[in-house]
Amino acid sequence: MTKSPSTLGILLFIATMIIFFVAYFFFSGVNYFDTSLKINAFVLPLLYAGGAFWSVKTFWNQNRVVKFKDAFKRAFVPMFIGGILSIFSIYAFLNFVDPDAKKLLNYQYVQRQKTELDTEYQSARKILKHQKDIDELDQKYKERLPSFSPEAVKGKDMLTASHFSGYFAAILIFYVVLSLFFGAFFRTRTVYQEPTIEE
Repeated sequence: MTKSPSTLGILLFIATMIIFFVAYFFFSGVNYFDTSLKINAFVLPLLYAGGAFWSVKTFWNQNRVVKFKDAFKRAFVPMFIGGILSIFSIYAFLNFVDPDAKKLLNYQYVQRQKTELDTEYQSARKILKHQKDIDELDQKYKERLPSFSPEAVKGKDMLTASHFSGYFAAILIFYVVLSLFFGAFFRTRTVYQEPTIEE
């Protein structure tokens, strides 16, 4: 039996939350932010692409004619439902259930930015030959450092409602592009046949 797009969306939501809580319970240490970043970059896109593919493929297998609109919808709806439910749930969990996890993610986010700045600074300093360029680089580096002081990052929050909205808008672009691809790939092509002339 072919699962409906909304049912597949619920299944994607459940799978996303399982992955979220696995990361939360087993990897919420010093690498929690990095682990979350890798999951969002590699695991979840594959999961959602697989869910969309399965949704369209099962529909395609059972219908001789598949319109672009139908294929697009079969791909987009599960991802949209799974994604929006996950975003709301993760936002609610981090902001209301465990704010300490949110603080840890924010802290590690700032630390990662600081590490990247230090790495870029050290790399650039090794390449530069002229003292004038080195002095200019040192000056820019010193100007950036205060933005990482405890006072400067005290109120920094990358997990607000507006930030989550921004994340979902970016994810939505991925859903649309993937759905367009599946819609174009699985739609039924009309084969032109020359009319036969009876003698």
